[in-house]
Amino acid sequence: MLLHLSTWPEVEVYLQKSQGIILPIGSTEQHGPTGLIGTDAICAEAIARGVGEATQAMIAPTMNVGMALHHTAFPGTISLRPSTLILVIRDYITCLAQAGFSKFYFINGHGGNIATLKAAFSETYAHLEEKQITNASKVECQIANWFMCSSVYKLAKELYGEQEGSHATPSEVAITQYIYPEAIKQAPLSPEVPSGHKIYSATNFRQRYPDGRMGSNPALATPEHGKQFYDLAVRELSNGYWEFLNGE
Repeated sequence: MLLHLSTWPEVEVYLQKSQGIILPIGSTEQHGPTGLIGTDAICAEAIARGVGEATQAMIAPTMNVGMALHHTAFPGTISLRPSTLILVIRDYITCLAQAGFSKFYFINGHGGNIATLKAAFSETYAHLEEKQITNASKVECQIANWFMCSSVYKLAKELYGEQEGSHATPSEVAITQYIYPEAIKQAPLSPEVPSGHKIYSATNFRQRYPDGRMGSNPALATPEHGKQFYDLAVRELSNGYWEFLNGE
């Protein structure tokens, strides 16, 4: 059930049976010469919708822009500062909590969002209590990173080994190929790709990772692989959502 395609009376009826909501969050950032700039948001949204269908959960509009300041030396990247994203998350949750939602399950497609999301949750809990929101004590938030699902990680290692890398990975590119086969990109990729460098400023990142990849070979991705990753992530995160909803 998509929030943006629902009416307020439908949301009111939904809240009578469940106070859970799934929030897809990704990023708008470079993903190497062949990866779509919207990769992280595309993956999070598609998987969240799959989980929503499997669990009959409400799905909030996708947060397409995340914390990707280290990618901003590449054209097309859009990023929020951590402080800005914290306030965005806080305001999203506050509005939904006032409506009656209390279980917020963030399906995340971008590693750079994780630290900021955790900080945002702490800020939000305090904010809700300060504002004396009626159900403040019931509000709980959880991050579910699809790319960290054990079944996804296992398949990525089986298919790609060390060439999975850690950014512009064939696993995430494969999911975008499955979702948008008409947007598959081809470009020459150097067989030598840097990995293991620490991440500092945007300029430093581009110097160390000149084509945007981090140890990955996205040329290995296929739409068929993407379907496998999608199915595994939906299955594992659907179970995770039910456990979260039931307080396990």
